[in-house]
Amino acid sequence: MWKGKILELKEDLQELKSLFKKKIFKDITRDKLTPLEFTILESIFNNKAISGYDLIQYLTQHFAGQWEAHSGTVYPILSRMKGDGFLDVKEVKSPLGPLRKVYYLTEAGEAILKFKVSKGFLDQLKFIENFLIDFSAIYIHTFPEEKQEEQIVAVQEEIKKMLESVIREIPSTVDFKKVCPSCKATIDRSDATYCLFCGSSLFGEQPTQPIQ
Repeated sequence: MWKGKILELKEDLQELKSLFKKKIFKDITRDKLTPLEFTILESIFNNKAISGYDLIQYLTQHFAGQWEAHSGTVYPILSRMKGDGFLDVKEVKSPLGPLRKVYYLTEAGEAILKFKVSKGFLDQLKFIENFLIDFSAIYIHTFPEEKQEEQIVAVQEEIKKMLESVIREIPSTVDFKKVCPSCKATIDRSDATYCLFCGSSLFGEQPTQPIQ
């Protein structure tokens, strides 16, 4: 959630170039990203590598019904971000079909993402806190006055459950690792069933659903 505004990268890139080898940023040709582009960077990073089809499904789930990702929107962004030096793509074999393309962050793309998130982390948390308070207050006021006290309790319970889920999920998304039995790549996703690098099953058997 990046407040719906263009993310400026010019100062970040200058600071990063002073910290890292400048040559890793030589292919970065743009110093601005839209909120959706940055969300795509985050999504690909959290999946390590992902096909365009799977990214579309992931984004639709990420936005929880508030926006639905479509190939006509996502694929041009992926192509543009690859050309701008943030992403790269490679072909991997699929256990149930032909070669498929998976996208992953370049070294520069990953450095920019981590740097931007690190700088804005606490501000983003505060923004989310303020949003939840304001959004909840408006929702509660949609009910008749005699039912608002009941809704306050209900909203508090929902937010409590949500925050408990966030706290519970953070360690598993950060620490969980699987090792592909075929290519020995490390997969940092607890829900992964196949290797995003070589396409092999992580359980020694073929997945039941085709991968597109």
